[in-house]
Amino acid sequence: MKIFGCTLVALMAAGPIVIAQEHPDSIIAREMRTRRIPGVQLAVVKDGRLVYRKSYGIASLENNLPVTDSTIFSINSCTKAFTGIAIMQLVQTGKLNLNAPVADYLDSLPEAWKPVTIRQLLTHISGLPDILRVPDESEESKAWQEVKAMPMEFPTGTQYSYNQTNYALLARIITKLSGQPFTNYYQQHIFQQSDMRNTLYGDFYSVIPHSTETYRYTSRMYGVMLDSPQLSRNYEVFAPYRRAASGLKSTVTDLANWIIALQRGKLLSDSALKILWTPGKYNNGQPTQWALGWVTRPRAEHRAVMASGGGRAAFFVYPEDKMAVIVLTNLAGAYPEDFIDEVAGYFNPAIPQADPITVLKTRLRIAGYDKAVAIVQQEQKKNKQFLLPEDDLNDWAYRMMSLGQLTEATAIFGLNVYLYPASWNAYDSYGEVLMRSGRKTEAIKMYQHSLELNPDNKNGARILQALQSAQ
Repeated sequence: MKIFGCTLVALMAAGPIVIAQEHPDSIIAREMRTRRIPGVQLAVVKDGRLVYRKSYGIASLENNLPVTDSTIFSINSCTKAFTGIAIMQLVQTGKLNLNAPVADYLDSLPEAWKPVTIRQLLTHISGLPDILRVPDESEESKAWQEVKAMPMEFPTGTQYSYNQTNYALLARIITKLSGQPFTNYYQQHIFQQSDMRNTLYGDFYSVIPHSTETYRYTSRMYGVMLDSPQLSRNYEVFAPYRRAASGLKSTVTDLANWIIALQRGKLLSDSALKILWTPGKYNNGQPTQWALGWVTRPRAEHRAVMASGGGRAAFFVYPEDKMAVIVLTNLAGAYPEDFIDEVAGYFNPAIPQADPITVLKTRLRIAGYDKAVAIVQQEQKKNKQFLLPEDDLNDWAYRMMSLGQLTEATAIFGLNVYLYPASWNAYDSYGEVLMRSGRKTEAIKMYQHSLELNPDNKNGARILQALQSAQ
């Protein structure tokens, strides 16, 4: 293998691993091939300029239309990053306090909801029931009536749960405090300020010129299991009351302009931007994975903040490096967040080298996933800063599990248990992949241990009961 060519190189015998500066086109080609992605847009921002932009593949397989720079992609939950900015703009103007309870701004809330703070909504530690359980086509007042009748998932501030109710409430707050529908507020105060000419809301029902089709691979069709996964249209609906959480469509050019505007202070002051990208805190003082609508990727150097959506879109911002990478695809399950650091490495070789997850992925491609614990032990002996965040490992393993890569996911969930033996969530996740792999006896042991560590793990208790009843 070449050391300075368009390949990833692992020098395992001596010294630390070396991640070569692979050209973005080579990385995208590899990932499109292995992940079977029809179409991709890529943009790289550096020092306040768009330094690289390219389109790849097919936007519409039915019509054999190529992806171009003007093709519009769904960005799904990346929308939450815009909501974080809108909230911080209201904080800047003195209209909103992040630490105030939601009841200070909204009426007619259940008693258990009233003490939840704005920051806890943004960082997904509210414990509120998820409005996603209500069909998207439901009329708004009926949807709220149903979700308000549901019990809390857990005591506020004690756990993390990705939750659309949080952002539906934030949408109501933005609408109330700005005096206009939150979608109009975004258009006026974010899109127009950032020269985002092709960013708009839409879903399966929308007719949007230049919009790509969205696809997914499915193992079941019309209730029948298929011999192998087949490509199908992806059906997505975003009810209006949920569109502060998801539903935006955009291009990498627009998103690059937006990130440049954000970095240049057009949308937020420097102090507000710092708060936007600072993680929240659990009741015990530990940091959350989420900042305000963004996900943190803490590292000893070259830290990143990011957003991802629908398993098809993602962007990373590297604040200290004044850089960002945006990847949009038309495949649910593409998970571009898995290879964005490698793209960044072409423009700054230190970035992927500074991320232990990227280093581990590179080692595992060569050595095999069954060597995960051994490789981490080896790296940590050489480098005390080789720290793998529990949440990042957990997210990575769940992405692999969703793609049916159970062997690989099992190895990473097992690694998480090894690294974080006091984490109830690590055992819960490990139990889930063991259950899906048919290893029910081992799964039971993992769920039992999870509940010993956290008796309030209600979902784990339900699964454990079902597993034990099936024996």
